[in-house]
Amino acid sequence: MKKEIGDGDLYISSSTRDDRLHIVVVTSDTNPGLAYLYDMESGKIEFLYNPRPNLPSEHLAKMEPIKYKSRDGLTIHGYLTVPKGIKAKNLPVVINPHGGPWARDSWGYNPEAQFFANRGYATFQMNFRASTGYGKAFFNAGKRKWGEEMQNDITDGVKYLIDKGIADPNKVAIYGGSYGGYATLAGLAFTPDLYACGVDYVGVSNLLTLLSSIPPYWETARKFFNEHVGDPNNPEDVERLKRQSPLFSANKIKAPLLVIQGANDPRCKVPESQQIVIAMRDLGRDVEYLVADDEGHGFTGVENRTAIKVAMEKFFAKHLGGRYQESVKESVQESLDEMWVPVESVVLEKPEGDIETAKTAPLPAVDTDHLKPSKMKYAGKAAVMGQEIDLEVAVKLSEAKRGDQNVWRIISEQSSMMGVAIDTFDVDHKSLIPVYRGAKQAGTRININYSETAINGAINMQGREMPLTSDLEAPVYGNDTALDVVLTSLPLAPGYKTTLRVFDILSQSVKIMALEVAGMESVTVPAGTFETFKIELKNMDGEPGGGTIHISNDTNRCVVRSIMQLPPMMGGGTVTSELQAIE
Repeated sequence: MKKEIGDGDLYISSSTRDDRLHIVVVTSDTNPGLAYLYDMESGKIEFLYNPRPNLPSEHLAKMEPIKYKSRDGLTIHGYLTVPKGIKAKNLPVVINPHGGPWARDSWGYNPEAQFFANRGYATFQMNFRASTGYGKAFFNAGKRKWGEEMQNDITDGVKYLIDKGIADPNKVAIYGGSYGGYATLAGLAFTPDLYACGVDYVGVSNLLTLLSSIPPYWETARKFFNEHVGDPNNPEDVERLKRQSPLFSANKIKAPLLVIQGANDPRCKVPESQQIVIAMRDLGRDVEYLVADDEGHGFTGVENRTAIKVAMEKFFAKHLGGRYQESVKESVQESLDEMWVPVESVVLEKPEGDIETAKTAPLPAVDTDHLKPSKMKYAGKAAVMGQEIDLEVAVKLSEAKRGDQNVWRIISEQSSMMGVAIDTFDVDHKSLIPVYRGAKQAGTRININYSETAINGAINMQGREMPLTSDLEAPVYGNDTALDVVLTSLPLAPGYKTTLRVFDILSQSVKIMALEVAGMESVTVPAGTFETFKIELKNMDGEPGGGTIHISNDTNRCVVRSIMQLPPMMGGGTVTSELQAIE
């Protein structure tokens, strides 16, 4: 087969059930993949397609495997990409540690390495200890060694390139995403004379805040992090974690730094970047800051991804002397302009109000006299990662019984390109405290029973059932449409403020929100013109969430318009909805 297909790595992407026909893809360092159809019976190979026919492979650079010894004797494997047609001598180099860190780099086509090579830089990617693919002993050698032995492996690789005459010692940059972003900050802070500049992309600056922010639904991951990184609740670990956190050595950083952050990142949250930007700014150091409001942990929007490459190539050209493309597509420049944050304006996001008191404070009183059985229809759009998804939602509010208990039953049916989702809430007829929730979409079913002290239920996904349980410090209201009903029943008036708690199924945690009626506003939607209370909701923990809700000021209150932030784990973005009709 290789005689006909040529050199490269082969893998089977799909096969027929009888195992006779296979789609075989061949890739290499200068070939992102060519697809062939292979007939096992006849031995015939037929070319199918080239997914990137306009890519000028003749101009692409070769990736060469290299290896070197760490200072404590481990063999570290890596990959060096050198600009095509240039000798590997005294070159500006971008050091590019991978994310994870429990992952690895491999030989093959790498678009970023090719991008940097095109701009005149060699790229060095190494599999430091804790990387996968080199056995258990190598993997475990990185246990609790962030910023120390793991970082030494990167540093030793840089020194190897310098000693071999490959790297210009005055033109070495470091850039990485996620753990690679942490390694970038660690490199600048712990080896400040080694690098000319650095780019931190959705990286961690403070291991204590990283570990403390792991959500409850990551409980299995939390145990792994506690073992392999450290436990922020263990006093014996705290001092080490602080020592390994670049934030606490920011005063040692000399090199210019570009920080890139997604506002909806659920893992390396916004405060991770804010902390290091503020520290650098207050120390008078050279720091630049980009934040994309509609991105998370790794950018997905084409314009945004292109925009950060524009920023990076100009940043590297300034500090390493390479080239950059001066002309920029207008939409890309607009995305970049929207991301650019003046560092003097950056303040650390802090919880709104007294969150500790709000965790157990009595829920605000409601008046259910405002509620009447009704049917409402809404239309809206979800704007996520550069895409817009049309939504239609039908909500029915009725009086019902759950066992012997009188309840309000709220049934919502949402239709979109992703299918139909039906959500049913039963809430107490007087207090509006939730009693039951059931939701279904495609192969997923959720059933939850509420009490004032606990939540018990299960999530069934494609026949696999997972328990959903949570102890509560205090009662909660329902979220989504159940929260809408609560809001319509509050004693709303301009200036009214309160806090409330809801249980969020997605994160399996209690969210504490601050509410304020910002004023009265006339709102026109397809269902008519309404005088409304304009309500602002914010997450008190400072995370993205909440939004603006307009509730009609009449005897039969309802949500007229809302603009809500999606949670980070759903990609961020917003959902806008407007009332179409009410019965």
